[in-house]
Amino acid sequence: MITNARTAARPDYLFTPSPERPLRLLAACPAYIPTPLREVPALADAAGVAAVWVKDETGRMGLGSFKALGGAFAVAQTIIDRAGTSDVTSPPAREAAGTMTFITASAGNHGLSVAAGARVFGARAVIVLSADVAESFAERIRALGAEVMRVPGNYEDSVAAATATAEARGYLLLADGSWPGYIDPPAMVMEGYTVLAGECREQLAEGGVWPTHVFLQAGVGGLAAAVAAHIRTTWPVQPQIVVVEPEAAPCLQQSVAAGRLVRAEGPVSNMGRLDCKDASLIAFEALRCDADAFVTVSDAAALDAAGIYRDAGLATTPSGAAPLAALLAPGRAADLGETARVLLVVSEGQ
Repeated sequence: MITNARTAARPDYLFTPSPERPLRLLAACPAYIPTPLREVPALADAAGVAAVWVKDETGRMGLGSFKALGGAFAVAQTIIDRAGTSDVTSPPAREAAGTMTFITASAGNHGLSVAAGARVFGARAVIVLSADVAESFAERIRALGAEVMRVPGNYEDSVAAATATAEARGYLLLADGSWPGYIDPPAMVMEGYTVLAGECREQLAEGGVWPTHVFLQAGVGGLAAAVAAHIRTTWPVQPQIVVVEPEAAPCLQQSVAAGRLVRAEGPVSNMGRLDCKDASLIAFEALRCDADAFVTVSDAAALDAAGIYRDAGLATTPSGAAPLAALLAPGRAADLGETARVLLVVSEGQ
């Protein structure tokens, strides 16, 4: 664990930390409803804290992951920007979409979102999956009409393959990670994720009680940075924000400690959607200012936490359960205090 000496100054975000644009598009989507925010007393008792809320993304828009908010929005926004219209269903938008092929690397869920967006809005999608992504994800992506390109190696190898293919074939690269010279598309993806944080803000405001701590899982960091930025810019009560990564892939923790982006080296993790060795530049720049602490969890702890969620009626993966694993770590309750109120995100279904 490392603590982060945040400054009071707000960063110049490289993305928009507001859900205003994605919500305008989602208003016309019959699949969109806010996901539940559940208070789970049994988890609070297990953690030794006063309250635990769980933002349940397992049913998000039929795709079963918060990622549904990002890739599909970025597809739609790219189409209307090219068409010069605000209506993604208009003839000019449909005509523009018919000329566009989106390509992205994915550990599964981001690819589903891009594939779904391309299908709904009339574009083509190519999703690049590395060898360690389950074939079940490939089958779900193909069922949405997208082409799946398999490559050897790990997630970082699939990113390199997607980038090279986009350049060679003139496709539109829609990665959820960012690097120098590649900012705008992943910035739109992260803008979509702020919908989740906005929903939490409204749901918590109804009860009038706010978290003292928010635990956010991170792969390249898009979700964590988007939610943290929305919290810092709009929530009336400011919590401590803790970023959770696999022990095998602490790319954000190591980058913040070094003061620059560094690649994390480690074995393959069972937290597949979080097993990213390179942090997103956009996320790194935001979280180095917005996060209070960075912690890691083991594969065994994440797997155990998924089982605890299952017993509580929430079916998720080790990736989805990583924040709970961090909350239940030995000594954490003493660090937080028995009056702590904690918000967790179950980021995906099983």
